[in-house]
Amino acid sequence: MQWSIQDIARLSGTTSRTLRHYDDIGLLPPSSIGSNGYRYYDEAALTRLQRILMLRELGLGLPAIAEVLAGQTDDARALVAHLHWLEQERERVERQIASVTTTIRKLEGGEQLMAEEMLDGFDHTVYKDEVEQRWGADAYATGDRWWRGLGVDGQAAFQAEDKAISGGLAAAYAAGTPADDAEVQALIARHYNWVSAGWGSNAPSAEAYLGLGDMYVADPRFAQHYGGPEAAQYVRDAMGVYAASELA
Repeated sequence: MQWSIQDIARLSGTTSRTLRHYDDIGLLPPSSIGSNGYRYYDEAALTRLQRILMLRELGLGLPAIAEVLAGQTDDARALVAHLHWLEQERERVERQIASVTTTIRKLEGGEQLMAEEMLDGFDHTVYKDEVEQRWGADAYATGDRWWRGLGVDGQAAFQAEDKAISGGLAAAYAAGTPADDAEVQALIARHYNWVSAGWGSNAPSAEAYLGLGDMYVADPRFAQHYGGPEAAQYVRDAMGVYAASELA
């Protein structure tokens, strides 16, 4: 079965112009071209487009997407990695949706609001005791002031950057891209800047950054965030390359 370029543009929420551009740069060639000059796409092309759209959502540029797709030809394996990341996002968003829905229902019904229900999925203070135990009360206080000072828009932007970085690293891992690859190291540079934002004027040293990478592997919660133990090891290795070349 094949679909026309107009059908694909409509179903994917993109434009025919975008799809023609993907063809021009070799990212998504049509499966066939009709006698009328129209482009047509089969199931394999649709699977490739699905991966392209997901990688775009993760924040990757078109050259990086082309590299990922070239390095990982097993569509099913790559989509499993994407699915894992999407499931994590769904769990977080579903908690927030449930929290907001409960707040609306109680406001409309004149019921007593419960802070625990209203802030489920939003609260960063659940890690207060752990942070203070690991790095001291001053570290938590500094980070807490910084986070609250971002405001709603700043917090959303910070979380979006985390999403883009972790998603890009997950895609690179799925594609088998070496940890020292330039694209991976560009993502790690963004990660270092992202981490540094919460450290105030004291950006993490090479030792501290390496320690953070070790924690990603040792702590199942961080490992899960990056796609599991093996993916977390990949991120740690990439962080090690960056620390040796940029922070030493």
